[in-house]
Amino acid sequence: MSFVTYEKSGRVATITLNRPESRNAIAHLEDCSDLAGALWQAHDDREINAVILTGAGKSFCAGGDLKAIRERTGIGPRKTPDDTRANYRRGVHSVIKALADVEVATIAAINGHAIGLGLDIAVLCDIRIAAASAKMASNFVKVGIIPGDGGAWILTNAIGATRAAELVLTGEMIDAAQAERIGLITRIAADEALMDEARALAGKIAVNPPRTVRLAKRLLREAQQSRLSEVLELSAAFQALAHETADHKEAVDAFTAKRTPNFTGE
Repeated sequence: MSFVTYEKSGRVATITLNRPESRNAIAHLEDCSDLAGALWQAHDDREINAVILTGAGKSFCAGGDLKAIRERTGIGPRKTPDDTRANYRRGVHSVIKALADVEVATIAAINGHAIGLGLDIAVLCDIRIAAASAKMASNFVKVGIIPGDGGAWILTNAIGATRAAELVLTGEMIDAAQAERIGLITRIAADEALMDEARALAGKIAVNPPRTVRLAKRLLREAQQSRLSEVLELSAAFQALAHETADHKEAVDAFTAKRTPNFTGE
């Protein structure tokens, strides 16, 4: 049984981590493959503009499965340090790279606990919405390890070095209100309204020209680690592509005619 479910509605795909009995903890390399594969499926579908990532049941993702880690059968340690390093590269890192590189907009709908790896997966999404009852922690130090999933970079880019350091070095749990104050999430939704808000936001993205949304997403990602001069050059190149799309012409024509545009992705 796949670790995730994948549903498509119009230009929006919903990927759900689907192991609620273990709070959607990621246990095996196959789980990483399932999640990364679902993200790339959305990326490769030119009809998809936005992805909602959420968890089944009462949790978003409890991080790595500690039972599998203890038994050295999962996404963490193996027989030797070299084996463990390779295990992270082909497992956990495949998910992180997929989230970083897919060109569709990603929205994390955090419906409960987002812990360790689960938090970093959520934070790497472009936009984060949390249920009022959600709890979050970068708790790696609490179990004697470090963020092996790139969390030091992910959190620092999201909320700055000082706040990232506090989360990583204390490993303490924070609630949705605290997460919103430090910019870890975009907004808070009532528990029962979380998915409705996520779908509404995804819908606002999905109505826009598909090629332009993907170019804008890529530009935002590159801007996180580039100098202004580099971003300006990339912006000029992407803009040259955008100007030649049929959807750009349709947008200008619709604005002039005061009508709703009909975007085709061309």
